[in-house]
Amino acid sequence: MSEAAEIIRIAARGDGVTADGRHVPFAAPGDLLHEDGTLEHGPHHTTPPCRHYGSCGGCQLQHADEEALRRFVTERVAFAASSQGIAVGELLPTHLSPPKSRRRATLHALRTAKGAVLGFREGGSHKIVDLAECHILAPELAAVLSALRGFEAQHGGKGAVDVELTLADQGIDCSLRNFTLEGLAATEAALELAQANGFARLTLDQGYGPETMWEPEPVTITLSGKPVGLPPGSFLQATQDGEDRLVADAREWIGDAASVADLFAGLGTFAFALAGPAKVLAAEAARDAHLACKAAAARAGLPVGAMHRDLFRNPLQPDELGRFEAVLLDPPRAGAREQVACIAESKVNRVVYISCNPVSWSRDVARLVEAGFKLEKLRPVGQFRWSTHVELASYFTR
Repeated sequence: MSEAAEIIRIAARGDGVTADGRHVPFAAPGDLLHEDGTLEHGPHHTTPPCRHYGSCGGCQLQHADEEALRRFVTERVAFAASSQGIAVGELLPTHLSPPKSRRRATLHALRTAKGAVLGFREGGSHKIVDLAECHILAPELAAVLSALRGFEAQHGGKGAVDVELTLADQGIDCSLRNFTLEGLAATEAALELAQANGFARLTLDQGYGPETMWEPEPVTITLSGKPVGLPPGSFLQATQDGEDRLVADAREWIGDAASVADLFAGLGTFAFALAGPAKVLAAEAARDAHLACKAAAARAGLPVGAMHRDLFRNPLQPDELGRFEAVLLDPPRAGAREQVACIAESKVNRVVYISCNPVSWSRDVARLVEAGFKLEKLRPVGQFRWSTHVELASYFTR
């Protein structure tokens, strides 16, 4: 009888992998795959805490214990570097966000014959899993799901609605997309929903862009102690602890640089952390985020110059970058190939690259290494707990 094959690692999409390359769903390192296809659980296989696990697409790795989860995040980032032949000076401890820490999420709602369903979609499907519990959302967000489900059951239309929830300074910022209000009763019900649940803001997009229905006071998010206006749909780090870790690394690595270019700056997550004594240029393409950053910097009296600029179409050129002692960039998942090429050709010798996609990051930073940069420090970050979505912080010098 042949010996069972051991699961040696978790692959990028969450399957367990044997030494001979077989992929096994819901397997953890140390599990044994028998000839008949049965899986014998090993020391790193744990009982998923959520009843929806296996169908809900919000999580892929609840069956893996803390050690296996940390190893998965670490290996994803380390492998991305090694795939491009990039030597890592120091691989820092992996940061994992705890359960029930997500402060922003997009769920989906659909009116049905029996009421409504509200939750994440099933993996690889449009079917919505009706959440009775959630172990990744912050408790404040999870607490309003029942009220939102009831509102959808009473006033929803035929199609699915995107429900964007963000935990802001004033409470929950709720945005409903693809939702059409029909009549005065529905409008009054929407306002009652917001008021009864203490929403900081309720925004509806009925096909003409977001329209604010309820906002008793301007909604803000505090970044490094500074309140910044939060436009609907703005990007925000998924967890507060994840943001704190990334900001702390950026501060340490930027060090005593007197001038910093913060590229793809968003609302100013890193700009406000680095400003004073450093002078910071915060470049961002999204107009609402740019204006929010600019206004917050002016109110706080910080040396942050906000620039409205599309860095994909018009990256900062080498001569412009040469005016800064350090550069920080935090681009979208696609990476920043054109901007990185300009950094490589510039006189800058200190770069902090924050990434939410190890694959695009590795392609980008290979260009930096070609230009003489060394990867001094690399930290894997798992803000999206139990998910295959992995992030990182990295520091380069030359």
